[in-house]
Amino acid sequence: MKARLDAIDWHILKELQEDGRMTNVELARRVGISAPPCLRRVRALEEAGLIRGYRTLLDEKQLGFDVTAFAMVGLHSQKEADLIAFEKTVQAWDVVRESYMLSGEVDFLLKCVAPDLQSFQNFVISELTAAANVASVRTALTIRRTKDEPIVPIDD
Repeated sequence: MKARLDAIDWHILKELQEDGRMTNVELARRVGISAPPCLRRVRALEEAGLIRGYRTLLDEKQLGFDVTAFAMVGLHSQKEADLIAFEKTVQAWDVVRESYMLSGEVDFLLKCVAPDLQSFQNFVISELTAAANVASVRTALTIRRTKDEPIVPIDD
């Protein structure tokens, strides 16, 4: 069920996506309400699961992760138990930053970051292709990021 939000809730979500570090007082000012009801609304949005958390977005390249690549994984079996087992395996791999189960010819798309090409290749060879139930792996190295919007598009 989709959440029923009023204009103020949408405005709160939009503002927090743009700057999750602002104070409640500043958020209240931006959305045009006083601080106590703003805080109650934010807490209600958190409790409803609409706000999943707050993070700092880091620049992986400046921190030494020069390779971003995608791995397209096909599995031998798509039985629910086998899918869940692969998902659990993926959770243990630090190099994998995002994982999506797909429909079609590819079962999973993994976004990976690594310090260098050799590290990524080692991961693919020694861990990914060696994992239980993995039938095929195709990889694609990124050349450059052309868009980075890790937020939900909210209209003004």
